[in-house]
Amino acid sequence: MLDQALRGAVRGEVRFDAGSRALYATDASNYRQVPIAVLTPRDAEDVVAALAVCREHGVPVLPRGAGTSLAGQCCNAAVVFDFSRYMNRIVEIDPERRIARVEPGVILDVLRAAAERHHLTFGPDPATHSRCTLGGMIGNNSCGVHSIMAGKTVDNVESLDVITGDGVRMHVGPTSDSDVRRRIAGGGREGEIYAGLSSIRDRFADLVRQRFPDIPRRVSGFNLDDLLPEKGFHVARALVGSEGTCVTVLEATLRLVESPQNRVLLVVGYPDVYVAADHVPEVVASGVIGLEGFDDVLVSNMRKKRLNPRELDLLPRGSGWLLAEFGGATPHEAEEKARALLARLPAQASGPEGRLFLSPASQREMWRVRESALGATSFVPGERHAWEGWEDAAVRPDMLGQYLRDFRALQTRYGYHGSLYGHFGHGCVHTRTDFELTTSDGIAKYRAFVNEAADLVLRYGGSLSGEHGDGQSRGELLPKMFGPELMGAFREFKRLWDPEGRMNPGKLVDAYRLDENLRLGAGYRSPSLETHFHYPQDEGDFAEAALRCVGVGECRRLQGGTMCPSYRVTLEEKHSTRGRAHLLFEMTRGEVVKGGWKDEHVKDALDLCLACKGCKGDCPVSVDVATYKAEFLSHYYEGRLRPRHAYAFGLMFRWARLAAMAPRLANVLTQTPGLRTIARAVAGVARQREIPKFAGQPFTAWFARRAPHGARRTSHEVRRTSHVARRTSHVILFADTWNNYFLPDTARAAVAVLEAAGFTVEVPRSHMCCGRPLYDYGMLDTAKTVLADIMRKLRHERPDVPIVVLEPSCAAVFRDELLNLFPDDEEARALSRRVVLLSEFLAQHAPEFRPPLDADAMVHGHCHHTALMRMDAEKQVLEEMGVRLRVLDSGCCGMAGAFGFEAGHYDVSMKVGERVLLPAVRAAAPATYVVADGFSCREQIRQGTGRRALHLADLIALAIPKERRPD
Repeated sequence: MLDQALRGAVRGEVRFDAGSRALYATDASNYRQVPIAVLTPRDAEDVVAALAVCREHGVPVLPRGAGTSLAGQCCNAAVVFDFSRYMNRIVEIDPERRIARVEPGVILDVLRAAAERHHLTFGPDPATHSRCTLGGMIGNNSCGVHSIMAGKTVDNVESLDVITGDGVRMHVGPTSDSDVRRRIAGGGREGEIYAGLSSIRDRFADLVRQRFPDIPRRVSGFNLDDLLPEKGFHVARALVGSEGTCVTVLEATLRLVESPQNRVLLVVGYPDVYVAADHVPEVVASGVIGLEGFDDVLVSNMRKKRLNPRELDLLPRGSGWLLAEFGGATPHEAEEKARALLARLPAQASGPEGRLFLSPASQREMWRVRESALGATSFVPGERHAWEGWEDAAVRPDMLGQYLRDFRALQTRYGYHGSLYGHFGHGCVHTRTDFELTTSDGIAKYRAFVNEAADLVLRYGGSLSGEHGDGQSRGELLPKMFGPELMGAFREFKRLWDPEGRMNPGKLVDAYRLDENLRLGAGYRSPSLETHFHYPQDEGDFAEAALRCVGVGECRRLQGGTMCPSYRVTLEEKHSTRGRAHLLFEMTRGEVVKGGWKDEHVKDALDLCLACKGCKGDCPVSVDVATYKAEFLSHYYEGRLRPRHAYAFGLMFRWARLAAMAPRLANVLTQTPGLRTIARAVAGVARQREIPKFAGQPFTAWFARRAPHGARRTSHEVRRTSHVARRTSHVILFADTWNNYFLPDTARAAVAVLEAAGFTVEVPRSHMCCGRPLYDYGMLDTAKTVLADIMRKLRHERPDVPIVVLEPSCAAVFRDELLNLFPDDEEARALSRRVVLLSEFLAQHAPEFRPPLDADAMVHGHCHHTALMRMDAEKQVLEEMGVRLRVLDSGCCGMAGAFGFEAGHYDVSMKVGERVLLPAVRAAAPATYVVADGFSCREQIRQGTGRRALHLADLIALAIPKERRPD
C-alpha cells in the first residue's frame, strides 16, 4: 500500500486523510484537484525516498511551495510535497561572492532580511514576498516590483540541486561545451539528459530566437532560450519556470544584488491609466528601480471595501497612477533622481500631478495600496465576484498604453469589468475579471474571451504570462504563442527530465483545458445551510463566506500583523486562515469532507484557532474564521455535551456573578494549594496556569455606594434628575465581567479619567455581559439571548449617550457579532454605533483633556482591538499626553480569552506569546509602563513575565492629580 510504504520511508508527515487532501485541493487559482496524499519532507533524503516510493507505485507528484500560484500549477491529483514546513533553511550567504544557498521552502522575506545585513537582496519580489517560497518562485519564474532593477527569478539563479522523478540527482548550472561533452560521455540518465538538451538547442536555436518575444516579461513556456550558446547553456535557468513538471528542486544557489539603502517614492497621477501607461518609457529612462501602475477602478474598489483609506487620501489627483521608486547611495542622491523627474512632469500636455514620499514609513503606506490590489479586486460590495483567468499578460513597455486601451475595449465588448494594475515598468498587467464560472454559458463565454485576449496580446508581440506562469490557465493557449514546432520542443524537454510523465502532469504542456477542473464549474450551487449568523456581506450564505478565501496566503506570513498566530507556531496549512477556509468550503461541498457540521477534520483544524479576528482585519478579503468557528461549533455540539472547560469559561459571566456573593470562598477554592489543583482539573485549566483571583468587591457595588453628588450619580439618579442631565455631558461605562469582578481598579480608574475629563459617569445597575466567551464554544443561542437582554436593558439608558467599553473583546462583540446576529435590527445598529473604547471616546469627545505624563510606555494591542478598531486613537491620546510610546507589532498575545487557559492549548499559547510580546516585556526597562487593554493579554503578561500590565485607563489615571480622583 502506498500509504504504508511512504510512512515507512520518510521521517516527515505523510497524510492520506480526507481533511489533509481537501486542504491542498486548490491554490490561488480557479482550479481544484484533490491530491492523493500530502507529504511534508524533513530533508532532501526524505524527498529521495518518497520519490522512489511514488515511482514504485506509479503515482504522480507535485512539488509545492506556499501554494499561492494563480494559474493552477499547485493543485493536482498527485502526492503533494509541501516544502514550506521543514525544508526552509538558509544554508549559506556569501556576501563576497554575492550568493545565497537555500532550501526550497525558504520564504523570500526571510532570505531578504538575512541578505540585508550585508546590504544585499534577492531582486525579484512579488506581492506575496512575505510568504512565497524560493522553490515556488523558481517553479513559477516569479518577478515582482524590482525585476526592473534585478530581472526575473531566472536571471538570479546560479545553480540548482535537483532530482528527477525517476531518481536522478544532479547539480545543474551554466555548462561549457567541454563539460557538456564530458557529461554525455559519462552515460547513464545524466548523459542522456545532456545529450537531449544539446539536441534541442541545436535543432531549435533559430526558432527560439525568432519566436520567443524579446520583452522583459516573457514567462510563458520553458526557458529554452537559456540553452542557447550566447546564454551559456544554463541548464538551471532552463528549468526555472517549469512549474514542477520536470524536476524537484532540493537546493538553489541564488544571485544577490546590491540593495539600495536609500529609497524615495514618487507617485504620479494621470487623467487615466492609459495616459499613465503611455508615459512609462520616459519614467523608466529616469533611472527607477521599480515602477508600478494602477487605475481608478482599483482605487474605487478599495474605497468600497474601506481598504487603506488614509493611504488613498494621499494619492495625487488623477484616475491612473504610477509609483516610481528611486534608489541611491545617499538619501540626497535618491531624492534628486525623483525630483528631476518631478520637475519634468508639468511640461507634459496632460499635466500630471506628482507627490514625493521620503520617509520609509510613508513609502510603506503607499506600497500597501499596490500590494493590496488582489484583495481589493475580490468580493467588492455591490460588484460581481472577480476571478483570475486572464490576469498577467505582458507586452513591450512602450506599447503598454495602446494595449490597455484595446484590452479594455475587449472587456467591454464581453460585458466584463476589472481593474488594471501591475508592473508597468516591464509591461506586465494584472487584472481580475468578473467571469461567470458556475454556468455552461458563462464558462463558454470565459473560454471565448480568454482566446481573444490571447490573440490580442500576441498581436502586440507579448507573452500570455508575464509573472504567474502558465499552469492550467494558459497551458492550453501556448501553441498560439509558440507554434507547433516549439511545442514539440517543449514536450521533448519535459520527456527528457520526466520520461514517465509523472511530474505535475497536465500543466504547462499537454495541459488540461483551461475550462476543466474548475473549483466551481457548471452546475455549482451553493448549498443552503441554516445558520445562526446572517453573513450580510456574503448574501446570507455560509458557503459563500467560506468561498471568500482567494488563496493568496497572506495568513502564512511569519511577521507583522495579527493573522494567523497558530500557523506561525505550527507552520501547518490546516492552522492557517486559508487552510481553515478551504476546509470549510470543502465541507459545504461534501465530496471529500463528508461529515458536514459534525466533521472531525474541520473541528481539528478549528481547534487551534484563537478566535483573534486577526484574519478579519489582516486578510485582504476579510475571511473571518473566528465567526466561522463559532458557527461550526454551534452545530457540531447540537445534541452533544461540550467539554467541561466550555461551560467553565463560556459561562464565566454566570460563575463570576455567583462568586461575587462570596469572593473569599471562591478564592480559597481556586488559589489554595491542593484545592486549586482540583479546581483546575474540574474547569479544564492547564496545570501551568493560575486561575485569576476574584476581587473582594465588584466595581458595580463600589460605584453604587458612591455619594450621589456632582458628577457622581448612578444611572438611576441621573434619570430621576433628567432636567439637570440635559445640561451635563454624560457617558455610560459598561461594566464588563472582567473589569467588574476581577480587576475593578481598572474600572474605577476609568471613572476617574472620565470624571476628570468633565463627564458624568453612569453605570447601569443591571448585570450585563457581552458574552464574548460564548462564541469561542459555539454557544450562539445563549449569545443571542445575552445580546437581546443587553439591548432591552439599555433601551432606556439614554439612547443618545456614548457607551464606553474597557475590554476590547467586548467592543468587538458590539461592533461585529451583534450586527451579524441582528443585521436588520435598528436597535442593534444603534447600539453598535454608540459603543466606543475609552481611547476613541477621549479622542472624539474630550480633545482638550490630556493630563501630561512624562513616561515611557510599551503598548500591546489586543487582537480584537487591532483587527477591528485599530490602534490609532490609543496612540493619539498617549502621544498627546507626552508619553514616549512604543507600539509592539506583537500580534495576538496567545492567551486569547480562554484559549491559553485550556489544558490542551497551553503549549501553543505560550509559543504565540514568546514570538514577540513576552520577550519584549522582559526586555523592557523597569520604569517603562506596559500597557495592554485586554484582560487576557494582561494575564498572559503577568503569568508569562511576572510584570503587571496596565489598562489605558490605569495609565491615564496616574497622570490625574489625587484630589481629582474618585473616592
